[in-house]
Amino acid sequence: MKIVFIASSLAIVWYMRFHPVIRRSYDRDLDTFRHYFMVGACFFLALLVNEKFSFEEIFWAFSIYLEAVAILPQLVLLQRSGNVDNLAGQYIFFLGAYRAFYILNWIYRYFTEDHFSRWIACVSGLVQTALYADFFYYYFISWKNNSKLKLPA
Repeated sequence: MKIVFIASSLAIVWYMRFHPVIRRSYDRDLDTFRHYFMVGACFFLALLVNEKFSFEEIFWAFSIYLEAVAILPQLVLLQRSGNVDNLAGQYIFFLGAYRAFYILNWIYRYFTEDHFSRWIACVSGLVQTALYADFFYYYFISWKNNSKLKLPA
């Protein structure tokens, strides 16, 4: 499953970077999110808040923190443009649904496993799901009204 996950992630990145239809829809003027500040903040947080101060644990915490906020540049770009095409809307919806199912998994594991204590992953997952909440609201409103997904500018 890891190989399938990595291969599909690479295919998505390739598609977004090199497919002509997607490249034409990209607006560089709206994409002004300063992601390097976000990456730096996640690394600094990983240095401060980790389960054990070791190389592996710091980079594990960094990856968890970065995963929690990695969708922010996309959400900000969609918010600025106001219009969300069908493919991007479905993709973001299913990314958020994936995270929401992770929370159900953690609840299940908490009650069925002894000593389940991945609190960094759980808190980061809750933060990530909260970031999707606004998008989910507008996604369901557009689905209910059978209209095109638009985010307020």
